[in-house]
Amino acid sequence: MNDSTLYTPPTVWKWNKENGGRFASINRPIAGPTQDKELPVGRHPLQLYSLATPNGVKVTIMLEELLALRHSGAEYDAWLIRITEGDQFGSGFVAVNPNSKIPALMDRSSAKPIRVFESGAILLYLAEKFGAFLPTDTATRAECLSWLFWQMGSAPYLGGGFGHFYAYAPTKIEYAIDRFAMEVKRELDVLDRRLGQSEYLAGADYTIADIAVWPWYGALAKGLLYEAGEFLQVREYANVQRWTDAIAKRPAVQRGRKVNRAWGELSDQLHERHDAGDFDTKTQDKVGDGKPTAGG
Repeated sequence: MNDSTLYTPPTVWKWNKENGGRFASINRPIAGPTQDKELPVGRHPLQLYSLATPNGVKVTIMLEELLALRHSGAEYDAWLIRITEGDQFGSGFVAVNPNSKIPALMDRSSAKPIRVFESGAILLYLAEKFGAFLPTDTATRAECLSWLFWQMGSAPYLGGGFGHFYAYAPTKIEYAIDRFAMEVKRELDVLDRRLGQSEYLAGADYTIADIAVWPWYGALAKGLLYEAGEFLQVREYANVQRWTDAIAKRPAVQRGRKVNRAWGELSDQLHERHDAGDFDTKTQDKVGDGKPTAGG
């Protein structure tokens, strides 16, 4: 490391909005709305405001899985939030999620609408609301919730840590990449060891723990995140590969990953979802809306 890479923090930190890499425009050190913009509301009980990042995909998979079990109350409208355009800083979105992050859910099935934000909270809320994908016996429920919260604590190392410094930072910093690559490899080993003991994370059954972890670590295991498959040697985690492939075959998962997706193959992009038939008639290969992609 030469002297040009050394950095001495100032006594008082100040925000340099030009710093931050690819997604600098969506990050800032303050909260609250930057614009007055109400959110649309559809006809279904559940209103989802999201984007098909791994955190967003968790919720659309959950909703599609609930519908596959014929929970009619899980019908939902999914509205696209283009984070690179600042939709998450509109007053309506901030009222649903004061943290200005996708996904955000409004449950309008009762007289007083309920807001739910943070993907793990949404999964748990829906699981309890519909009595699905959450074990009822004490020991297995504890295992499920432990893995659910493991994902909440681990993903920042994968996304905000490894992903940022490996793929998005304006300069490659060896120390940062090595630090977070080591942690991500450790996390993959944690998963691989667990999945060598049981079919799914909580045990024999597919639960919200799997729904939470799969969009992050399943995609990583197939080399789909940050173009880092070879770098991290993801194929060596055989149990994660088996689990990833099994979940990817589920029809609800295949539908859920398309919702609010605004990049990639046009046939895999369903910008808004208001009806089950939209998967057949309103993907972008059929109804291109002319808007730019929202970013991966």
